[in-house]
Amino acid sequence: MSGRARLALCAWAATVMASCALLPLVDPATWILQAAVLLAIQSGVGAATRRVPLARPLTVASQALVTLLLLTLVFVRGQALAGFVPGPQAIERFAELLRQGSDDIARYAIPAPLESDGIRLMLVGGVLVIGLLVDTLAVTYRSAAPAGLPLLALYSVAAGLYDGGMDWLWFLVAAAGYLMLLLAEGRERLSQWGRVFGGTPRDPGMPDGPPAPVRTGRRIGAVALGIALVVPMLPLPAIQGGLLGGARGGVGAGTGGGGTISAVNPLVSLRDSLNQDEDRTVMVLRTNSDDISDLYLRIVSLDDFDGTTWKPAKRHITAVPDEFPTPAGLGADVRRAQVTTRISAADWYAQDWLPMPYPPSGVSVGGKWRYEPVGMTLVGDHGQTTRGETYEVRSLDVRPTAEQLASAPRSPERIRQEYTKVPGSLPAVVARTARQITRDATSDYGRAVALQDYFAVTGGFQYDTQVEVGSGPDAIATFLRDKQGFCVHFSFAMAAMARTLGIPARVAVGFAPGSVQADGSVAVGLKDAHAWPELYFEGVGWTRFEPTPSRGTTPTYTRPDSPGNNLPDVPQATRSAGAAPSAAPSASTSCSAQAKKLDECAAAVPLNPARGEGGSTPWWALATWSLLGLAVVIVLLLPMLWRVRRRAVRLASAQHAPGGPEPSGEGRAGGTGAVEAGAGTGQLAGQQAAGHVLAVWRELTDTAWDYGIPPDDALTPRRAAARIVRLGELDESAAASVHRVAGAVEQVLYAPRPRAEAGLADDVRRLRSALRARAGRRTRLRALIAPRSAVRAAWALSDRWTAVKARWSARWSQLLRRPTGEQTG
Repeated sequence: MSGRARLALCAWAATVMASCALLPLVDPATWILQAAVLLAIQSGVGAATRRVPLARPLTVASQALVTLLLLTLVFVRGQALAGFVPGPQAIERFAELLRQGSDDIARYAIPAPLESDGIRLMLVGGVLVIGLLVDTLAVTYRSAAPAGLPLLALYSVAAGLYDGGMDWLWFLVAAAGYLMLLLAEGRERLSQWGRVFGGTPRDPGMPDGPPAPVRTGRRIGAVALGIALVVPMLPLPAIQGGLLGGARGGVGAGTGGGGTISAVNPLVSLRDSLNQDEDRTVMVLRTNSDDISDLYLRIVSLDDFDGTTWKPAKRHITAVPDEFPTPAGLGADVRRAQVTTRISAADWYAQDWLPMPYPPSGVSVGGKWRYEPVGMTLVGDHGQTTRGETYEVRSLDVRPTAEQLASAPRSPERIRQEYTKVPGSLPAVVARTARQITRDATSDYGRAVALQDYFAVTGGFQYDTQVEVGSGPDAIATFLRDKQGFCVHFSFAMAAMARTLGIPARVAVGFAPGSVQADGSVAVGLKDAHAWPELYFEGVGWTRFEPTPSRGTTPTYTRPDSPGNNLPDVPQATRSAGAAPSAAPSASTSCSAQAKKLDECAAAVPLNPARGEGGSTPWWALATWSLLGLAVVIVLLLPMLWRVRRRAVRLASAQHAPGGPEPSGEGRAGGTGAVEAGAGTGQLAGQQAAGHVLAVWRELTDTAWDYGIPPDDALTPRRAAARIVRLGELDESAAASVHRVAGAVEQVLYAPRPRAEAGLADDVRRLRSALRARAGRRTRLRALIAPRSAVRAAWALSDRWTAVKARWSARWSQLLRRPTGEQTG
């Protein structure tokens, strides 16, 4: 196998090995086989075009084109021309898949199911893009060290996304792939120099230790390994949401046998979607219940409290069962009634969660829905929403008594551990106020009712629709101080205070009871959107409380007419039966006597979970920032890449320069070494040899410049060489190499019969190794990343621009001087 083919194979292997870091993010991991095959085709196209050979940019363009055709064939062949040529429909399908992938990233928790074509396109396409970058840098442009940047980015992204901590196995696999790529490049370079890679005897004059390229490769590998170890440990900002947020930001779905779910914060996304002043009908329902005052439609529960806000926790999901299990904690002695409710959602209402009375015991619904057992909720899968959905829910109307709640035994330890956690950032005033309010209560039930009374009646709180939700750990303390807010503030504060008292608590989000219509149906409008706390009592289960004044209905088990309850009445205003939501602005005062806007209480329910503060970062934003970051990296690496390319061209020309004395004795013109026009074949060969020698001399002076020895064009080659030896403090071997190159330059410039020197490229490499050995770490890094001689690229561009301006100026002058009657040919 040739050196270039071996290097291409190692670049392919390094990319595949680094891609293994993505395996924990998706289940099953069979996608990597598809990515490896497509990546092999991409690498094979590169190897074929380099053998033609094509220009390097054309090689990269060919690989990029084949990559696009492969992705079209695999993912959008139904919309492509001839199954693999992308057309307008294929491009639209690609955009649709990327949007689906972005949504699925927000929906799924780790590990996401592979059945999502959008996620699979992002994975396979991302690996192919990284592979193209690695192949371009390491093989096409023969610079394997910078190829570690995309590999490192791939591993670091995977390590940052995996909330369980990246497995050391994947780190070792990725590191081994990169080191293998560096060693392959070193072997390929040494083979070009005529040396043998490995433990062969060295020349007696060579210093102890491995050759310089091998040492360089080892150092680069050590630095890369160190960076890969440190970067995942840095406190980098996390991207919130689903797969990108460590299982805290999207609503997930999966196959019938499992999967995981986490949900976006539903308290922040409705505001942008419902910026209007009319109470539109969200759902129309019919029920066999005689009393709809407790018919709350629950969407999701928020059980993860971080001190700033409440969020849904990560949950496993399954297929929707025919009959739901008995709710957690509900005992057989609690009175209950079976209720059947048929719900029809509006065509414009697109919700990922299925609103249902709680607790549900069964649901009949079509489409792709999945069941989350802990919250007893249904979530849509692969774009499934409530838009125009009609479904039937069988639920339990649980009717506990005050005595049953007051005599409830201590909650199980697993419930208490999960649902009584409060962060250390929670202000002390929250727990202190809770203890003060409940100091006369003798049971958890009494404490819960005391908290409800404090917010709804005795605490002096006002329902204010103009108050912002607020953020940060002081939001609840601010609410307790100002005593103004709406349903979100009341439910958050009561649940947090209950937890400080050791009562398991969470926040439920959904709709308060709607309005009965003339035909017996119940209309639920946007202004019925609501949030309320649920507290857990063993033997009864999760129990609703209503601390928000003038919202919803007071639970019967907290009223004084309930048996065993001596607590004061808690009046609650409800929507009148005739106040039905409609397309026109509603005059209902269901939320309060004040004018109520939709972005207040309604902010508790999300229409589009991917939008708002808790949603995931859109795919186009990720792509934009990734491209900007890549552009910045490329710009920063341009000096290094230009210098590596220029060095390779110069030394390669010297390597293939004709050796031996020139066959012709024709003289040269002056000190420039220019060949007379009309010279024979020997003169042309001599001119080529002179160009090769002068290119090597320029490389030698630029190498010295990179290490802090600027060139002095006023000196002769002999004096310039002596100056480099003196300032560089070179040893005898390196000094002899510098003088040998200077002598070759004098030969081609001044000698009547110049002799072509062999091995000048090795002399330059020897100088570079000597300068690196004597330079400090900062100087070596500067010479590699930001070489001083790279300024010649700017000079060359400036000279070309000046030449172009002069040429166009001359042509313009000719046009101005041309006689008026002259014909243009």
